[in-house]
Amino acid sequence: MRMNFKQKELILEFYNAIREKFPETEFLSVAESPENPNDLWINITAPEDEDREDELIEFAGNKGTDILLDYGYYLLVMPRRDTDGIGGMKYQEIFA
Repeated sequence: MRMNFKQKELILEFYNAIREKFPETEFLSVAESPENPNDLWINITAPEDEDREDELIEFAGNKGTDILLDYGYYLLVMPRRDTDGIGGMKYQEIFA
């Protein structure tokens, strides 16, 4: 998977905005969407509380839409409860 500088920058800003509002989340990886390799999924841990998860999904959806409209990149946040076997590029691989 290849990402350009702007995609990396947007992913980091996106996750930092999520982390600020939802500090209980952790970055897992970034993976290509199986439907379209140009779309990227940001895999993060899901909050334990379902109401918090709903808030996260709404917040991430709004932020992702802003990124799509402003920059043309489709970034989707995928909250995960089961983190075993999550593929994609880990934080160190992207931002090293």
